[in-house]
Amino acid sequence: MEKVQVNVEYCGLCNYEARCQELQETVHKLVPNAEVKCKKGRQGSFEVQINDKVVYSKLSTLAFPDFNDVALNVQKETHGESLGHIRQQPITECVLQ
Repeated sequence: MEKVQVNVEYCGLCNYEARCQELQETVHKLVPNAEVKCKKGRQGSFEVQINDKVVYSKLSTLAFPDFNDVALNVQKETHGESLGHIRQQPITECVLQ
């Protein structure tokens, strides 16, 4: 079993650190030995890399990744399998009242 490195660049200005920690917890439930690093980066970003391969970009999709899909891909990478598609989380609308 290969140790998998997951790097997440998130927007500190947007306060996405909590989402990165949530992704970290989701990955660790499925792949406890995965190394998940959260790093502040560009505005609006939530970019996910698995072993230096970009697997999801919020800058491109304007939505967060499905965390379970990311975790499944980390598991696949651990077993040397091909990575699958990562869906986006549903976009929630803000409503001002």
